[in-house]
Amino acid sequence: MAVVSETGARGDGGKDMTIRVMHFGLGPIGTAVARQVAARRGFKVVGAVDIDPEKVGRDIGIVAGLKRRLGAKVSLNALTALRRSKPDVVVLCTSSSLRVVTAQIETILRARVPIVSTTEELSYPVPSNAQWARKIDRLAKQAKAAVLGTGVNPGFTMDALPITLTGVCERVDRVEVDRIQDASTRRLPFQKKIGSGLTRAQFRNRVKEGTVRHVGFAESVSMIADALGWKLDRITDRIKPKIATERVASRFLTVAAGEVCGLVQDGVGYRAGKAVIKLHMEAYLGAPESYDAVRITGSPRLAMKLAGGVHGDIATASIVVNSIPKVLAAPAGLQTMLDLPIPSYVSS
Repeated sequence: MAVVSETGARGDGGKDMTIRVMHFGLGPIGTAVARQVAARRGFKVVGAVDIDPEKVGRDIGIVAGLKRRLGAKVSLNALTALRRSKPDVVVLCTSSSLRVVTAQIETILRARVPIVSTTEELSYPVPSNAQWARKIDRLAKQAKAAVLGTGVNPGFTMDALPITLTGVCERVDRVEVDRIQDASTRRLPFQKKIGSGLTRAQFRNRVKEGTVRHVGFAESVSMIADALGWKLDRITDRIKPKIATERVASRFLTVAAGEVCGLVQDGVGYRAGKAVIKLHMEAYLGAPESYDAVRITGSPRLAMKLAGGVHGDIATASIVVNSIPKVLAAPAGLQTMLDLPIPSYVSS
């Protein structure tokens, strides 16, 4: 595997080189990552894959909303794109489901290319996804390449960030995280994923189907528990609708009073019968204040609040790009945010 310097540029005999990036999936997050890669020194967009016929065959820069061409076109076939682009790393932004992306990851690893993915269930695989995680780890080791799942949440605000804060504690009794978001500033797929515009009955049905929910609470709770050495009895994940009390709107949706404008979701980890990890999320159109807060009960007691919150779409794209050098330097296999050094902004 290529050696990577701490500044993020690949080193070969002491000479810095550009990291060649292929993008697999060019939805809102995939294109946001592509724009960042195209804008940063030390990175180059060399290829892309997407199933949308409106994107296939077009220059990636145009598809990503840039005002310039990047000289590489979107392909429908992943193997063809991998052969043509010869990437150093693939950014995979296609699905939240580990089961769904496993075949895509297998295709990439056949080319022996490391992967950074926004797949939430890949961030810290839980027992229900163990078979897929084991397969990916085995394939990655055979390919001598690292695979990482990351993002803003899971990947940072509700797991890596509170875990990092506990590094100054001599004792931790409880970890609590709140993530409150005005979803009107987020992309349309996110607004749909939290149920905005649905009736109460539609919301209940979508929750049962699994199409309305934040994916990642079990993963984040498990990551925190393992970092602290806690064996949990159980993890709960409960979802309820946030009902609009007056008409609210984003540039995509208008929600009438009495309709669902978002969701309230809680993930809780229990140890010896006590709730020791509490993750609380509210994401809805018209939230009066956005913020992220972490409270550590222990010694010392810590409380942190990020006013305005961490912007989900910008932060997800950023942590993916900033993690690329860490993944290129990582051991082969399935890695998590617990395994790698803390990512930082990479300018070159």
